Amino acid sequence: MTTAETLLTPSGRTAAAGDDDSTPTLRPDALLLDFGGVVFSTRKRPEAGLEVARIAAELLAQAGHHRSPDELASVFAGGGVALRDWKNSQSRLLEPIELDHRTIWRDFYASPLPAAEREVLVGHAGELQRELTTRSSEHTLRTGLVELLDTAAELGVPVGIVSNAHSGRAHRAILDQTGLTGRFAVQLYSDEVGIRKPHPGIIDLAARALGTSARRCWYVGDTLDRDVVAGRRAGVAAVMVTRSHHTDTPPFPVTERADLVVDEPGGIVPALRRTVRSSSAGPTLAEAAAGRPVPSGVSESDRLPSALLLDHGGVISTSEPDELGLAAFTARLAEGLSAAGHATTADQAASGLASGRIRHKEWKAAHESVNGGPVPEIDPVTFWAELVGPELPGDPDAVAAWLHAEAHRLMYDYSRVKSARTPRPGIVELLRTAGELGIPVGIVSNTVSGRGIRSLLEDQGLLDLIAAHAYSDEVGRRKPDPLGVRTVLTAVDADPRRAWFVGDKPHRDVPAARAGGVGTVVIVRGGATGDDELEAAIASDPTLRPDHLLDSIEDLLPLVFAPTVSSQPDSQPTATSTKGRS
Repeated sequence: MTTAETLLTPSGRTAAAGDDDSTPTLRPDALLLDFGGVVFSTRKRPEAGLEVARIAAELLAQAGHHRSPDELASVFAGGGVALRDWKNSQSRLLEPIELDHRTIWRDFYASPLPAAEREVLVGHAGELQRELTTRSSEHTLRTGLVELLDTAAELGVPVGIVSNAHSGRAHRAILDQTGLTGRFAVQLYSDEVGIRKPHPGIIDLAARALGTSARRCWYVGDTLDRDVVAGRRAGVAAVMVTRSHHTDTPPFPVTERADLVVDEPGGIVPALRRTVRSSSAGPTLAEAAAGRPVPSGVSESDRLPSALLLDHGGVISTSEPDELGLAAFTARLAEGLSAAGHATTADQAASGLASGRIRHKEWKAAHESVNGGPVPEIDPVTFWAELVGPELPGDPDAVAAWLHAEAHRLMYDYSRVKSARTPRPGIVELLRTAGELGIPVGIVSNTVSGRGIRSLLEDQGLLDLIAAHAYSDEVGRRKPDPLGVRTVLTAVDADPRRAWFVGDKPHRDVPAARAGGVGTVVIVRGGATGDDELEAAIASDPTLRPDHLLDSIEDLLPLVFAPTVSSQPDSQPTATSTKGRS
């Protein structure tokens, strides 16, 4: 069997890998290759087990423990079987992690040995794993690999390695021996980054290391359960397979299929040569969505956004402090504490909550992102037991325990009364029009209670118009962390490049949307950010600049739903646009 499927050919059509009649596709920003089965073909060396056992026996002898190499080889062989089963089981997980060297040797290879002997070998785990990886297989460069590297270099496409490996150190040394190390812009090995395929994060990390995103890369592997699945989960532009002895023997049925299957890496060269740079392939998706002319062959559905992601506070609704509601809540809080034996007045409860809110602001400031790192959201127990509790009367431990037990209920009740919220003019029309056009709408919101927002949306008759929800207290991250954005895009199966994000806070919404890969970002005035603060933020930091700055939700309607109307790149649709500003 040779080519099974051809890259991006029309459904039902098959062709040889060198078929020059296929429609040109966009050139990838990067080409990511697996190590074994793509860069190298491998052949097992049966003698490797005994060779490593001899090394291990010498290490044990140095510590006063005497084992024959034959004994150790048998023990290690059992560990190899268990480790192979572990690897196969990891291929069923959504986000598998990788084992570190010490765990591999403590729990797999050396686990049957007495504790003292086991710990000696664990202390040398890195070296032993390097020896085992190096000796276990003969590595031969695959036919056509150099041609593929040459073609990529000629076309300006950087190449990286993404490999499951229990010794990236050994793999780097093997590659060094070929003299080709300089041909690879990045090398990612699972034991060095802590996750393994089919975890999509390892491909995403490689793409980001090369200054792009997974959706703009091609990924080439040789296995279905690890490589093809990882590529699909990561959303790469194309998944390709170079056949090896692993290709036809996945440990379990796999439904995902590759876009191109070839016998050798050189079979990818024709597909790569057929690609064209994005600048010569017509308007980008973002340009089409912004209302610029597109070829007549583009369907109406492709002109419209793939999804509409909205913030809640400031976009779907505006809010005002609800003093009466908050007073009623603190009275109930005092009653609950008192009923549990922690005598508290309404004034004391109100004072404790006010202090807790100040501490919450400090907590958020202390947990802001550093250099684009994760931005955690506070959980109800921390808010109530650790931030509010210390300011309440009574035994601190007992009060904290009560607040811990009641935290989730308290957070929901508090979220419903701390402010009065009103739907923004135009939001109902926006949501209903999106539904009529088949554009999924998702909410990405920082909040202490996603349950509270769902309840509010239901009361307002809007809940059924929302396809997906990502609330910071539920996903564990708050904007500008992009996790909520990515969660919604995954839920609605939308192309991020054709998606739109609408927020009201430049310092949170714009970075989250950009990092999530969203193609068009809109900031609307009238939310939580005042006009002066908004203008200052956009002017001072180019990374906070949206594609459009609008006065109202009504201004958004013609911009989103009438994209086929031609306009100049820097035009002002109905309010203020920042498209094209320097």
